[in-house]
Amino acid sequence: MTAASLPGAAPLSAASAPFGRALCAMITPFTASGALDLDGAQLLADRLVADGCEGLVLSGTTGECPTTADAEKAALVHAVREAVGDRAAVVAGVGSNDTAHTAELALGAEKAGADGLLVVTPYYSRPPQDAVEAHFRAVADVSGLPVLLYDIPGRTGTRVEPDTMLRLAEHPRIVGVKDCAYDLLGSAKVMAHSDLAYYAGCDEFVLPLYALGGAGYISTVANVAPRSLRAIVDAFDAGDTAGAARGQRQLTELIELMTASGLPATVTAKSLLNTLGLPAGPVRAPLLPADEEAVDGLLAAYEALGGALPAGAVQRVVSIGLHSRL
Repeated sequence: MTAASLPGAAPLSAASAPFGRALCAMITPFTASGALDLDGAQLLADRLVADGCEGLVLSGTTGECPTTADAEKAALVHAVREAVGDRAAVVAGVGSNDTAHTAELALGAEKAGADGLLVVTPYYSRPPQDAVEAHFRAVADVSGLPVLLYDIPGRTGTRVEPDTMLRLAEHPRIVGVKDCAYDLLGSAKVMAHSDLAYYAGCDEFVLPLYALGGAGYISTVANVAPRSLRAIVDAFDAGDTAGAARGQRQLTELIELMTASGLPATVTAKSLLNTLGLPAGPVRAPLLPADEEAVDGLLAAYEALGGALPAGAVQRVVSIGLHSRL
């Protein structure tokens, strides 16, 4: 029995999941000296797609967008597009607290080969809802790419209220939401009254939001456990709701350590990737790397999922000048 055959269920379509169901909020690899590592980005992108990611979101929160230059963002999109070809969607994070700058980044991402844009609520200024709406409309008007709204009030200080979402859903190029608002009721209201594709942006909400009719997820944890995340939505679509729930529960410890331990998820993702010998490199200041105790916990949780050290991992760790404890 498939999800489509369950009472009240509808099959997913390209319209309901415009960038696929399983997306990774990809880290931005740097070299040991802190420069952009485009070779590493291509290696990581290829690995993530091979392990089940249907889309890659670049230069989001996990991708250290505040500390990467405009030219680096465009170069990253171009490199990842080249690496994955048409095997996965490439969504470029272009949001900032400046509408004009965001529009410039949107045009740059379109030129570099992105399939879509991720646009965060303007931060720090804390604009009222009419200004939030005007900002998103201005960015959606400037390019021909479809737009995901990034609602993450814990970082921006401003919520995109459900009524604002419903008005923005009328724009022909605003197609979905990366939902980090921690408000399932509000999300359900918007999904019930619009065609916006809702992607869980918080890993603990992957299955709950998907079960409500969400499009899928944009996951930080997928940087290190892409197959485990993909298995949740695959099980649900196959009608195996118990298996989907089991998969979500099995990820609880890793999700907690990576996203709710007090360390930014960029730090935990890069620390674990480096320990596994995969492309990541250092974080940029003001962020600092995880300490040894935190890395121990991350590695234990990863191994508890059945994760294994990739072939050549130790060689990779040594080659980028990072300490390997394996």
